[in-house]
Amino acid sequence: MNVLKDGPDHAAARVLLAHGAGAGMEHDVMHTLARGLADEHIQVVRFEFPYMQKTRSDGRRRPPDREPVLLNCWRELAAEFAHPRLFLAGKSMGGRMASLVADELAPAGLILLGFPFHPPGKPERFRGQHLASIATPTLLLQGERDTFGNREAVAGYDLADTVQTGWITDGDHGFKPRKSSGATLEGNLAQVIERMRSFIHDH
Repeated sequence: MNVLKDGPDHAAARVLLAHGAGAGMEHDVMHTLARGLADEHIQVVRFEFPYMQKTRSDGRRRPPDREPVLLNCWRELAAEFAHPRLFLAGKSMGGRMASLVADELAPAGLILLGFPFHPPGKPERFRGQHLASIATPTLLLQGERDTFGNREAVAGYDLADTVQTGWITDGDHGFKPRKSSGATLEGNLAQVIERMRSFIHDH
């Protein structure tokens, strides 16, 4: 499987970073996060789920694979890139899939970037039940305006004590703020990177 590595193989911590449903591992946000987070102490390994690899090879957009395929992909990658301090991280769908296998794989920690609690405009289709009982130390970073779970909605959810939540200023699902907020995407992504680094350092 093609992966992109930032940071050395001998780094003290390794982050496996998965993409969201619609964009692959080379998307600008994924690239910025991986490059910004990696240093001599942290290696970031980006990968793509099978459907995205197929799209890369023939250019045809596809819907995501079925859940069992996505979960197995996480299991295989966690085995292949095993590390004493392995962190599972994912944007949106990639993070949701990681959260479903985290307790089974027992990483040092889990980082959820824009968790898709529900489809936009459909709060009744809630997909975060398992976060009420997750045992893995978890960092949830969510844009305040995320249509998949904004600050007001998430405040009402039952999340386990293991889940630490960080809010990104006026961010949408991709952490992008409105111009009127005074925040910038660059500043917000820097905030995401800093919070990820701090969480990894503490675990």
